Amino acid sequence: MAKQEQQLIELLAPTVSAAGFELLGIEVLRAGKHSTVRLYIDHPDGVTVEHCANISREVGAILDVEDPISHEYMLEVSSPGLDRPLFTPEHFARAVGEKVDVKLAIPQDGRRKFKGILQAIEQDMLVIEIDGKQFRLLMDNVEKANIVPVF
Repeated sequence: MAKQEQQLIELLAPTVSAAGFELLGIEVLRAGKHSTVRLYIDHPDGVTVEHCANISREVGAILDVEDPISHEYMLEVSSPGLDRPLFTPEHFARAVGEKVDVKLAIPQDGRRKFKGILQAIEQDMLVIEIDGKQFRLLMDNVEKANIVPVF
């Protein structure tokens, strides 16, 4: 996880938690001069558009006061959806046995994208099976990971 995302989590997690939600993670997506700061929140009973709007107002006020982002950005608050993003070792542990899509920051075995069944978590490694072959991926090298919904 990038340093800026980690700082934002530390700043905003207490507010999200106090509102009764779990802050799953934060993505800062840069596109030229513009950025999107996307928060993923979850709740055992689900997340509605109204929940997202309320959390957006609360964390938006904190971001306005603390001003941790020096450039222009758009704030989004979202539920994890069916293609739930995976940010932490705990998220990966809950996804063992599921099909996952993983993008690495630094290529491994000549590739950056791996889509297969998450077999296990072994210390700081993800064990993913793709077409009968196992790959061990360093968790710290994961740039982005999501569950692949199966219909």
